[in-house]
Amino acid sequence: MAYREVPVFEVREVLRLWLMGKGLRSIAQLTGVDRKTVRRYVDGAISCGLARDGGEGQLADGLIGVVCESVRPVRPDGHGQSWETISQHHDAVKGWLDNGLTLVKTHELLERKGVVVPYRTLHRYATEVCEFGKANNNTVRVADGEPGGELQVDFGKMGLVSDPDSGRNRVCQALIFTACYSRHSFVWLTFSQAIDAVIAGFEAAWVFFGGVFAVVIPDNMKTIVVHADACEPRLNEAFVEYGQSRGFVVDPARVRSPKDKPRVERTVPFVRNSFFAGETFIDLVDAQRRAEQWCTTRAGMRLHGTTQQRPAEVFAAEELPKLLPVPTGRYDLPLYKSAKVHRDHHIEIAKALYSVPGNLIGETVEVRADSKLVKVFCRGRLVKVHPRTSPGGRVTDAEDLPAERTAYALRDLDALKRLAGHHGHSVGEFTTALLDHPLPWTKMRQVYRLMGFVRRYGAERVDAACNRALEVEAVDVGLIGRMLERATETDVTSSPPDNNIVQGRFARDASEFATPKAEGDSQ
Repeated sequence: MAYREVPVFEVREVLRLWLMGKGLRSIAQLTGVDRKTVRRYVDGAISCGLARDGGEGQLADGLIGVVCESVRPVRPDGHGQSWETISQHHDAVKGWLDNGLTLVKTHELLERKGVVVPYRTLHRYATEVCEFGKANNNTVRVADGEPGGELQVDFGKMGLVSDPDSGRNRVCQALIFTACYSRHSFVWLTFSQAIDAVIAGFEAAWVFFGGVFAVVIPDNMKTIVVHADACEPRLNEAFVEYGQSRGFVVDPARVRSPKDKPRVERTVPFVRNSFFAGETFIDLVDAQRRAEQWCTTRAGMRLHGTTQQRPAEVFAAEELPKLLPVPTGRYDLPLYKSAKVHRDHHIEIAKALYSVPGNLIGETVEVRADSKLVKVFCRGRLVKVHPRTSPGGRVTDAEDLPAERTAYALRDLDALKRLAGHHGHSVGEFTTALLDHPLPWTKMRQVYRLMGFVRRYGAERVDAACNRALEVEAVDVGLIGRMLERATETDVTSSPPDNNIVQGRFARDASEFATPKAEGDSQ
């Protein structure tokens, strides 16, 4: 137990009660001083000439001083002889503690050296002088900065609020904004901590404050800080772009360092206890309306304990004129995503497909998509720009696909006809006739088979076969293949079989049914 020095007024009271005839036990009960201590002061006063029948006039300051000196040990610096003994071995004690030795082990090592001191005194010495067992919690009060300069932001969990969309109560989070200079605050309530909810809160805060602060000091929320670091934090691209569009810079606090944003840290429990606790809200809209009213009246017009001023009044007089203008127009929140280019020359962004040049198949590209455009970057270079389409849609640029597959991929019938026409007039006419169908894309494979005949037999032979087929109106790719296999595309003595007549398996030849002419029949 630490040494307790009896104040002078208590010494005077002890002696006054003794002069009144009180016993030592009664004096101890009345003053709260230990009975043994009472005895030492009474004995000291008697030895200094205090008489019980001399009256209270004897208790002059001089006598009290002499009594205290005679009873109390000599402690010029407030410490006794054991403390002085330990201080003579300060370097050894400090070295042992710095090397990780326990205080018990240090006490044992001192005893081996012949230094016998109470363990309690050693503990007080190690704690006060050697800073043993306690972190350096000393801090300094940071200046508030210039008006309109800094805005501290933090999330705080409030409680349950009814959500009509889901039909149940959900945990409500409060995104709290506190101006460092005036302490004026704004509260944005939300069910989500996603980037769109955070930016919606910032947009509402600029409207509430009437302007934009120069510096925002947020907590290490994932929607703002991707990778936390004391010196070089990596920020979310979407939030950095938002800050650039609104004109503020982001200076996030360090991880688990509430002292980096003390203004808003102290506001979080104030919002929870003063605004949310004990209240009943219809839904989130009702809670947000009442939160803004609370920020303007209860929180804004209170007498702040530190500044001894009303935050709303200080803000209006000194900070509001220094803020950047309120943003005009709705912010178009972009989507940033990494995507792999698939073998079909497309990437998937927000459940929609966009084409990418074929030389990037297998590569991972970076994509920025807003409400109007989708921009594709590869190694920092812009490689493609598409208009944004709805989920389930597809945007394909023909130049991104192989030339021989473009017509098939895009179902471009005109391009397919032009391609066939390059191999001969009859080939083009045959292709046009083939595609003259209620569902023309179902005939595209037959056209590609015809193009295969061109590569196999040559354009001239295929064109001749198509010409003969068109003469008898037999539009059949299979017929063209059989003619080319039998090399009958130029045989003028034979005609293509009528593909519409089915020949029976056991049908007789027509000559068997011919009737010979009788003698005497006219010629």
